[in-house]
Amino acid sequence: MAELPSGVHLALHPLCLRIRGPSVYEDEHQRTWLHLLMETGGVLQVRLRQEDIPSGHIALTTTPQTSSTMPSWWTLQFGRRYLDSMRRIWRIVHQGNENGVEEMILELMEYS
Repeated sequence: MAELPSGVHLALHPLCLRIRGPSVYEDEHQRTWLHLLMETGGVLQVRLRQEDIPSGHIALTTTPQTSSTMPSWWTLQFGRRYLDSMRRIWRIVHQGNENGVEEMILELMEYS
């Protein structure tokens, strides 16, 4: 089987995202994802963009602000939904590739 070049990423949902530093998560393949917290019409959403960040540029500790507003991890469950470290459920409302960069938008489920 032919291998993909190292710069090519498959557009699969990460199985697990763990916080690596302020605004940075890492998936099970050591790919880094930047997050942006958004509120749209009273609904909490998180935009995650896969961007390669050298490990030397990531702070190894989380800030109190990041810890209190964002979960320390997400795990993929229920097909298109993630469970976070605060026991909340997020659904994937968008996943795609924009200008060669993978991105996902997660939305907090109302009943979480």
